[in-house]
Amino acid sequence: MIKSFKSLPKEQRKLLNAWCSYDWANSVYNLIVTTAIFPVYYLGVTKLAFSGDVVSFFGFSFKNEVLYSYAISFSFLVIMLLSPILSGIADYGGKKKKFMQFFTYLGASACIGLYFFTGENIVYGVSCAVLASLGYAGSLVFYNAFLADISPKDLVDDVSAKGFSLGYIGSVILLIVSLLIITFFDSFGFSDKLAATRFIFPLVGIWWIGFAQIAFNKLKDKSADQSKEKVNYLKNGLLELSKVLKKIISFPSLKKFLAAFLFYNLGVQTVMLLAPLFGEKEIGMEGTEMILVVLILQLVAIAGASLMAKLSDRKGNKFAILGALLIWLFICIASFFLSSKIQFYALAALLGFVMGGIQSLSRSTYAKLLPDNEHDTASFFSFYDITEKLSIVAGTFLYGFIAEITGSMRNSTLFMALFFIAGILILLTAKLPLKKYNR
Repeated sequence: MIKSFKSLPKEQRKLLNAWCSYDWANSVYNLIVTTAIFPVYYLGVTKLAFSGDVVSFFGFSFKNEVLYSYAISFSFLVIMLLSPILSGIADYGGKKKKFMQFFTYLGASACIGLYFFTGENIVYGVSCAVLASLGYAGSLVFYNAFLADISPKDLVDDVSAKGFSLGYIGSVILLIVSLLIITFFDSFGFSDKLAATRFIFPLVGIWWIGFAQIAFNKLKDKSADQSKEKVNYLKNGLLELSKVLKKIISFPSLKKFLAAFLFYNLGVQTVMLLAPLFGEKEIGMEGTEMILVVLILQLVAIAGASLMAKLSDRKGNKFAILGALLIWLFICIASFFLSSKIQFYALAALLGFVMGGIQSLSRSTYAKLLPDNEHDTASFFSFYDITEKLSIVAGTFLYGFIAEITGSMRNSTLFMALFFIAGILILLTAKLPLKKYNR
């Protein structure tokens, strides 16, 4: 990969590195705000503000963890509905950079705005969280669309992997810094841990905006085709999805895999997103402990993805994915019986192992199942993305709903086991590729 990069002209290398740097810029939001710190902070300040777990939101009463689950579900629902429109704009409007900038500033500004969320202003806090999620996901649509424009075809995988690596490194660095600030808050001049935690949110927003300028300085749009300036983007996006859906239906293996993915990814994404809430509510994990858990998840996930890829190479994708799903099924059942922090740490490490593996294998398996000589891969992966978002919307909503009617997140996690079982049963009937994917 290094030789391939070095063989490119200097200016092109700079452009590709600038594109990769955006992963470094925005991945801190996904790890630190979405996963590690904000969920625990949110539970703590709302509990203090409302003298308990029940909060008032637009005149309605919710348990705080249920409201957060619904908010995540809503944000991904909006993203799912916007995706066809955004994809159409990215492909035909010639304004990818402007929209990428808009969503970046929206998401980063919302992160900075979370500094002023103190618990009692819950409508404001949840609104900022939703806008930050929209900004993150919206910017990725246009960020990803630039890859095909700037990278040689034989380097697309390498460039994409480099961006992912930079995002992982950057987010882990800032997470460690955040953990130090919160743990040793007095040494950094903060009055307490809550004040130190609030400082992390604008830190993420500033990091996001600041490092994004590297990409914005280098990325340039291709000139738009004047004949396409008045394209109906909504219609274009929906027609694109309809075309892809017809192709998917005509390929049984692809159709069955997507159906299985819809079910098991519902469980995967929901458990991953809401694990911090589960740890705090059901096990009594403290904020700094949950940050450590998330750090463990990230580190173990890298090893898990590598080992699962090797298993897939030897035994085939179907064997590897089914093995991972059985572990996920065990995690859901075991979560119901957790009683100590040590047990939670152990189960989190196991979750991290299959978290990286299942996501990596799912994407590569889908790529291998695409029809031969298919050039419209962006449209196929757009449908894959829609399927993923739909499973998140359904999963987070169901998780919150079950927690609300039963009074325990343990029941919600146990219920997720049903979706893993459904995914396993569908996958057993699908014919999947046997060899590890190589472009």
